[in-house]
Amino acid sequence: MAGIAPVRIGVLNDFPSADGGKATETALHLGFDDVRTTGRLDREVELLSCDVAGLPMGSEHDVTVGFQSLADAGCLLVIGPAISDNGLIVRPLCDAVGLATINYTGGEQTRSDWAFQYQVGSLEEEPAVLAARLAARGLRRPAVVHDRSPVGRRLAECFDDAAAVVGLEIAGRSTISPVADTVTDALACLQPAEPDSLVYLGLGITSGPVATGLAALGWNLPVVANSALMFGYIRPEWRDGWRGWEYLDAIADDNGSRRRLAALDAPSAAGPVGCALFDMGRLVGEALARTDHLTRGGIRDALERIKLLPATCGVEGTTMGFGHYDHGALTGRYLVLREWRDGKTVQVG
Repeated sequence: MAGIAPVRIGVLNDFPSADGGKATETALHLGFDDVRTTGRLDREVELLSCDVAGLPMGSEHDVTVGFQSLADAGCLLVIGPAISDNGLIVRPLCDAVGLATINYTGGEQTRSDWAFQYQVGSLEEEPAVLAARLAARGLRRPAVVHDRSPVGRRLAECFDDAAAVVGLEIAGRSTISPVADTVTDALACLQPAEPDSLVYLGLGITSGPVATGLAALGWNLPVVANSALMFGYIRPEWRDGWRGWEYLDAIADDNGSRRRLAALDAPSAAGPVGCALFDMGRLVGEALARTDHLTRGGIRDALERIKLLPATCGVEGTTMGFGHYDHGALTGRYLVLREWRDGKTVQVG
């Protein structure tokens, strides 16, 4: 409506996209529009995007400066970052200035009073799913290779806990740089222990080099991986190297909300990030519709009142919402076992 100021929402992009963020804005606006159709939004939403070179390849400084620029520009909420390393940086910043954020990382440690999380994966829960899957397949002596980073370290420590619960014996482990392009030597040092399987845990930049290293060694064994293999959506040339690997994803073939998104915009529904951004747009739209005080604090409080919205990520029946000191969006089976076969991701089981 003329004369009514739009709501300014920030987008902190900490991972470069080939299209300059157009797909991100499309998916978010579809989410806003989904709420708008109910007639409960009385003003437009303006997106202000900030691209930063975040960790592990960039710097803390860039993330800090980028977040502060969005705060100074009058944003009432910020969506992002996507990488747990950077979510840990933003967490104290948003608390300090009283600006709610919804990150879409895997680490629940990125949550705080003002930091909300939409879980595109889970550093804490994925290891338990992978350990149970190995046990179900009769694989009891895995070796572990993980990134030397907050992401890899958290995944590894949670896998150790989960392995003990289901009776796995970890045959050996290697740590690798999260930006390494060659990891063959790190894999070779695991071979003498003769593990019956390999677990890869990391952000995903090293997932392609791990596949290349296994091929160079001629080492063919079952591999399971965390949601790092979602890199296959943007690095299709890596998919064949992961043939036969099982990994965790955030999209399922039976999800009705995802099918509804596909009817609106097929590219947004094709991968987990587009589905998550659509959902985050819906969450923000719901908060705007529910608040009677259009301030940073009012939006934060409204987010905490959102309950049981059908989620676009996860299997059918996964829901999303927040609560007081409950800042993780997704509830239910939002982790989905999948495998890359012939260049396509296929749901397992």
